[in-house]
Amino acid sequence: MTSEPSHESLPPQKPELVLAKWSTRFWAWLLDFIIVMTAAEIIFSIAYAPLAFNQGMQENPALGAIKYAVQSLMFFGYWTYFESTSGQSIGKKLLKIKTTNLAGNIADAKSVAISSFGKAFILPIDVFFGWIFTNDKRQRLLGRASNTIVVKAAESNGSQSVSYRKD
Repeated sequence: MTSEPSHESLPPQKPELVLAKWSTRFWAWLLDFIIVMTAAEIIFSIAYAPLAFNQGMQENPALGAIKYAVQSLMFFGYWTYFESTSGQSIGKKLLKIKTTNLAGNIADAKSVAISSFGKAFILPIDVFFGWIFTNDKRQRLLGRASNTIVVKAAESNGSQSVSYRKD
């Protein structure tokens, strides 16, 4: 009689989340940037039409600051909404990646808002310091602060105990 190892004695297999590449994340961001900037330009064109006849937008530096602030708020709202409801912005959905918590579940709204703030208002700083202080989870600085990661969407399975593999 041969003795086969019992499956009960084997340690449980940790699910593996495949971390999205920086390049894939960039292309998703670029698609989102194009979508939000197109919407913003349409809104500003309609809103600024009366001003163009009176004084012109180039002559009023305050309009540039207002435009930047409104665009940043639009980006913040866009990413916070999409990534807290489904984990995916339109760009991420097209490239099959998603933002999750460290266990692979959809991150809570507070965590997504912290991460989105970095992308919407201070992206160069967020990425630069994220690369310098990067860890094995490819997080931006505010991604680390919010305990969020970006993974390949098909690989996310929402377990409590996971291991990470770089794509």
